[in-house]
Amino acid sequence: MIPFVDLQRWQDPLREELNQVIRRVMERGWFILGEENSKFESEFSAYVGTKYAVGVNSGSDALFLALKSLNVGEGNEVITTSHAFVSAIDGIVRNGAIPVFVDVDPETTYCIDVSRIEEAITKRTKAILPVHMYGHPADMDAILAIAQRYGLFVIEDACQAHGAEYRGRKTGGIGDVGCFSFYPTKNLGAVGDGGMVVTNNRETAEKLMMLRNYGQSQKYYHDFVGINSRLDEMQAAILRLKLKYLDEWTEKRRELAKIYNDLLADTGIVVPIEKEYAKHVYHLYVIRTRERDKLQNDLLKSGVQTQIHYPIPVHRQKSYVQLGLKVNLPITEKICNEILSLPMYPQLNTNEIEYIGERTKNFFHCRTQK
Repeated sequence: MIPFVDLQRWQDPLREELNQVIRRVMERGWFILGEENSKFESEFSAYVGTKYAVGVNSGSDALFLALKSLNVGEGNEVITTSHAFVSAIDGIVRNGAIPVFVDVDPETTYCIDVSRIEEAITKRTKAILPVHMYGHPADMDAILAIAQRYGLFVIEDACQAHGAEYRGRKTGGIGDVGCFSFYPTKNLGAVGDGGMVVTNNRETAEKLMMLRNYGQSQKYYHDFVGINSRLDEMQAAILRLKLKYLDEWTEKRRELAKIYNDLLADTGIVVPIEKEYAKHVYHLYVIRTRERDKLQNDLLKSGVQTQIHYPIPVHRQKSYVQLGLKVNLPITEKICNEILSLPMYPQLNTNEIEYIGERTKNFFHCRTQK
């Protein structure tokens, strides 16, 4: 069986280094907001190209706190996409704001269709929240131009885009704030939950540091209501180690994606694209076909696990239908019935990718012969 994700295989080459890191943290005996966290914040901000980074306990809290730090709240609207993981939209709603959904682009980078943003802007719009979906950057120049024209914030959801680039700039470091998740299966993953908010604005960074720590300006002095959302020392230390390997892992993902693209070129499958302005990091390798369910079953019988990201768009989830949002998202509605994620992680070998590609090709060949 080729698993969709194999975290054990991912960790094995780093086992000795990981053991050293774990021992270092345990021997130091400081587990919250210590040296590992501050060093990782500095190293990660340098990697992304921002002045500041603030570690939090998850990507979900990164999005929630990023919005809160910009005073996005009751009655405000935030423009985003429905084809995404629910955490970005949860962050909007948890702040009392209203998500306004626009469709993904027709070329299906699966990112926001920038041509639809302006028509969604109202007097209540306060921010645009683009998702760098599956590791492909959204068209940030166009988004920033619109935001500047209307005086809006831009919050980047880069939770699937560690190391992705837009015109040579790392995603997350382009808008007002950028949000990252370090969930274990991410391109840069912890051994539990973890997240980060990056920014070039000192005021925003200082507010985020207080928000994640009960709103404290100093111990036991609470300037405003915050939450407990701190990246712990063990996760920070492990992420510091893994950050050294991120670019190497990214290049391996890109190599594997090219093999997939070549193998699937003549099947009629829609494979991922990479726009001229983008460096795709392939957090997921997502194909599209009307035969999605049958192909998924056939691959499973052949020993290949796959997943669907995401079968139900956010606006059709039970938790959001009750909001009564009016939406017209024909592309989003269409692709949710066609998308299929094939295995994609740096520790896959060429033989495994070729096997998956050949089994996929064989599925379509057999169907055309019937």
